[in-house]
Amino acid sequence: MPALPLHFRSATELARLLRARKITASALLEDCLGQYKAHNKALNAVVVTDIPRAKKAAAAADRRLKAGKPKGPFDGVPMTAKESFDMAGLPSTWGDPRFKDNFASTDAVAMQRLEAAGAVVYGKTNVPLMLADWQSYNAIYGTTNNPWDVTRAPGGSSGGSAVALATGMSALEIGSDIGASIRNPAHYCGVYGHKPTWGVVPYQGHLLPGTVQPGDITVAGPLARSARDLASMMKIIAGPVGPDARGYALALPPAKQKALKEFRVAVMFTDEQSEVDLSVQDLLGKLTQFLGKRVKTLSTTARPAFTTKEAMDVYIALLRSATSRRQSDAEFAANSAKVAAADPKDNSYLTKMLRAYVLPHRDWLKYNERRHQMRLLWDQFFDDWDVMICPAAASAAFPHDHVGERHERKIIVNGKPVPTTDQLFWAGYSGCFLLPSTVAPMGLTPEGLPAGVQIITRQHGDYTAIRFAELLEKEYGGFIPPPGY
Repeated sequence: MPALPLHFRSATELARLLRARKITASALLEDCLGQYKAHNKALNAVVVTDIPRAKKAAAAADRRLKAGKPKGPFDGVPMTAKESFDMAGLPSTWGDPRFKDNFASTDAVAMQRLEAAGAVVYGKTNVPLMLADWQSYNAIYGTTNNPWDVTRAPGGSSGGSAVALATGMSALEIGSDIGASIRNPAHYCGVYGHKPTWGVVPYQGHLLPGTVQPGDITVAGPLARSARDLASMMKIIAGPVGPDARGYALALPPAKQKALKEFRVAVMFTDEQSEVDLSVQDLLGKLTQFLGKRVKTLSTTARPAFTTKEAMDVYIALLRSATSRRQSDAEFAANSAKVAAADPKDNSYLTKMLRAYVLPHRDWLKYNERRHQMRLLWDQFFDDWDVMICPAAASAAFPHDHVGERHERKIIVNGKPVPTTDQLFWAGYSGCFLLPSTVAPMGLTPEGLPAGVQIITRQHGDYTAIRFAELLEKEYGGFIPPPGY
């Protein structure tokens, strides 16, 4: 197989070529900018740029590399970042016109760490309004298209991030995830994404104006074209900062497994909470068949000791409680009135969401207690299993649909329209319980759309999930460039 063009190679390989002086950082940046200039008009992935800053950084990287003194593991590697991450002098709007003049004065902590490792950042990538959709469109920057089919969504909320990677506009990305916002776009666009254990990557510089405390469940984490890049990025961006760093240091354990034969693997194909399209199930089935002869143990029935319905109910309550602080006083009052008038037997998603928006703190404490009981049941499960593999979403990328609110929209799964919000289950099954999970490409559906496998492991086992993805990349398959880029 011929070597991929430079702009499609992994950041790790690009860094190696840079250190060997086979390429220059300035030339590599121009290569990515060439992809940006050729394709961004049709895709609308990169929505903010600071190219002079990037060219200056690339030139400085070339001087260091020529002297044999690289700044860090990604010295000279070009990257972009999700629009919601602060970069000094650039807007952080979260796609909301209210914040169109919110220009950052400093870089987010994660961005500081990546630039300290030598990454050359030239722009920011598109998001949905308030980072709250599996599409990426807003009134400020417009709509981002999926490179595999421009009539379809790229995922969200780190949608522009995944598109930039998939099309070679950048070699590294950073996103955030409370409802699969890293995992979903990675799945829809055929790249890698890692949702870290909650709290291990600092959120400072990825917060709405006037906010200093990160919300429940939400995390920041890496996206890339290679699993190995995810591991390298985690080593850079993870770890406490500020007052927290005075008292403790992070020590995520390395993966103990060196080969697939050392892994105990549980598999989940679909669930009554969110039926999965057969096109995605079939790809997961082929992967499972491949693994069956290669891993230590494999089960398609092993599950943690709680029901998936309870997992979904607890997640929706805590997820929508976590986003409830965005309500104005008037919105809170209106939602309180709607909840008071609702039928107590109404368990529709909309009513569950509204109840969570106005949930009394005493009730939140009950949900949170049950969440942590279930988190410990997950940990017991992982005494017997190293990873659970499952879908990242209910289907491959769906057609653009900007009509109404997200909870009103439908997607087609196995020929039937189903609520798009059903697939929150695949986000919350790990995310609600603070667990890390990695999405890795596992092939193309009959429609020619990518689909990813979600790899869940125990709390703080981030490198175990990533190691499994690395082994799949090596032995089964990895990133495939979309045609035409």
